[in-house]
Amino acid sequence: MKRREFVQLGAALGATAAVGAAGIHPALAAAPANDAILEAGVQAQQEAMRSGKLTAQELAKRYLARIESIDRAGPRLRSVIETNPDALAIAAERDRERKVGKLRGPLHGIPVLLKDNIATADRMSTTAGSLALDGVRAQKDAHIVALLREAGAVILGKTNLSEWANMRSTRSSSGWSGRGGQTRNPYALDRNTSGSSSGSGAAMAASLATLAVGTETDGSIVSPASTCGIVGIKPTLGLVSRSGIIPIAHSQDTAGPMTRTVADAALLLAAMSGADARDGATKDARVADYAAALRSDSLRGKRLGVARNFFGSNELVDAVIEKELALLAAQGAILVDVEVPNTDKYNDSELAVLLHEFRPDLEAWLAAYAPHAPVKSMADVIAFNVKHAAQEMPHFGQEHLIAAQAKPGLEAREYKEALANNLRYSREEGIDKVMREHKLDALVAPTGGPAWLTDYVNGDHYGGSFSSPAAVAGYPHVTVPAGQVRGLPVGLSFVGGAWSEAALIGMAYAYEQASRRRRAPTYPATLTL
Repeated sequence: MKRREFVQLGAALGATAAVGAAGIHPALAAAPANDAILEAGVQAQQEAMRSGKLTAQELAKRYLARIESIDRAGPRLRSVIETNPDALAIAAERDRERKVGKLRGPLHGIPVLLKDNIATADRMSTTAGSLALDGVRAQKDAHIVALLREAGAVILGKTNLSEWANMRSTRSSSGWSGRGGQTRNPYALDRNTSGSSSGSGAAMAASLATLAVGTETDGSIVSPASTCGIVGIKPTLGLVSRSGIIPIAHSQDTAGPMTRTVADAALLLAAMSGADARDGATKDARVADYAAALRSDSLRGKRLGVARNFFGSNELVDAVIEKELALLAAQGAILVDVEVPNTDKYNDSELAVLLHEFRPDLEAWLAAYAPHAPVKSMADVIAFNVKHAAQEMPHFGQEHLIAAQAKPGLEAREYKEALANNLRYSREEGIDKVMREHKLDALVAPTGGPAWLTDYVNGDHYGGSFSSPAAVAGYPHVTVPAGQVRGLPVGLSFVGGAWSEAALIGMAYAYEQASRRRRAPTYPATLTL
């Protein structure tokens, strides 16, 4: 579907007027060279800890110092909404475990940032960026948080996001929340990060932690990942539990990895995946060995459908992606031009489903995870925003909250018909159809456009996006850095059928190893014209 206001995707064609960066941020130009171990991934950090050159506590300290110098000072990215006051104590405990030979797995001692709609039963708040939940601590961990703790990860903090995961206004600015302010793009500070996992995207680009977790309903992992020049994985619905995540809609919501490399994303996905008794969608979860999929020859012989109806929004992006298609072919892939059918048939029904599910899903989360919160219902949230309009609505309103409040329950015929329509045209008469007819292993296309200028007058400016087919179908989607348009990152997407994460990860890894397109940001204030 074409991008609408409730998800933050793509970028303005106006971004193509820029021709270069205005230079590195002066606060960084005068600073020492970046700490290489902070840019490094899980494998290098684990090797440093195994060899005794690094401890988990020292690693966490360095990241916390980098958050202070880059996120809260210097460029002031505002990507981290809160740091964990217990992070160093947790890291020290992981070090003690390592000394006695108790290693929990590949993520032992590795710092992870979580989007601030993921419940943590600790001293941090869980707010979805809203001041209505500021200071509210969840009564229990989200299921994925419990899994990450068991895996030995160090929860370093929470990331900023588009408030209520961008399901608030028809004229919102991605990356803005009442609690966290405006997240800024490390590749040009006056440009947008996209959303709603804006903080996770910017924080990974700026190397503020090893790993981050985002969430997606439609585009909210893959779009900020593409716009911030990192890897993002939106899993099959039901591979990763939704329990404890402040929802928009159970039909499409899922958490997923946001990292600087495909290998790190594979390790994080493995740690987060699996059945959860509190989330019925996970009972048939097909978890695979994602690390084993990391093979540099994974593109050889694969039939890739080039989704041509998702090109054409920006000729500069298309030019970048065409070069990457040639690289895919050079790695042994067989490219087939296709069109994903019926993508125009769930434009309106997708939004209808999200609005129907938002109120009951949110109210169920509040009752289960924050019964002590001052707001108990969607109506309470709307009233809070009106009462605190100067802080909560200085730039845009709450049209989606009001529309969701007005929707009837999940037994309504309108809702059931819209949901059936979405699944029909996105699955069996959409992705499944084109892949079956052309005997494809995956679909590929530009993830979206480059970052647009943040604009509080008009709101977000959308370009093309490849997020909706997989989002509506509940199918997996992987985006990998594919290069830049005049200094602004763009991504290449790999989309497949249900439970095809391992295959997509393998293809994405082979592409990444052959291309090496990611470039670290330099934090210019703007781009020169």
